[in-house]
Amino acid sequence: MAVYPAILDGSGDVWGVRFPDLPGCYGGGPTAEAAIRDATSAAVEWVASSQQHGDEISKPSSVEEVASHVGAGETLMLIPVLIDGGRQVRANISMDSGLLKLIDEAAERRGVTRSAFLAGAAKDKIFNEG
Repeated sequence: MAVYPAILDGSGDVWGVRFPDLPGCYGGGPTAEAAIRDATSAAVEWVASSQQHGDEISKPSSVEEVASHVGAGETLMLIPVLIDGGRQVRANISMDSGLLKLIDEAAERRGVTRSAFLAGAAKDKIFNEG
């Protein structure tokens, strides 16, 4: 588990969260809470995809390093992200073909593989819904 600093900004019904240490990883939503949930899920998917591609995952910056980049109206927060250290294993699963098509479409929109998407969704379900 690593705790990454993130920056929340927005107002009204448009909120966003960005991770300075995870390039291209962000979340959004109509409320701050929804944006944080979306960003947490996005970070899990980002890490899973990076691991699957063999990319190095940067260590979290210190709060002090990120605080200097927080602007007016923005809030610095810390978001825990599970970083697997284990090896990848193949799993054979069965599911409805329509659901699999939706999974593939969602993974493509996010720029991740099917495996990374499913791993991220499972982690999100485990960690966010107990």
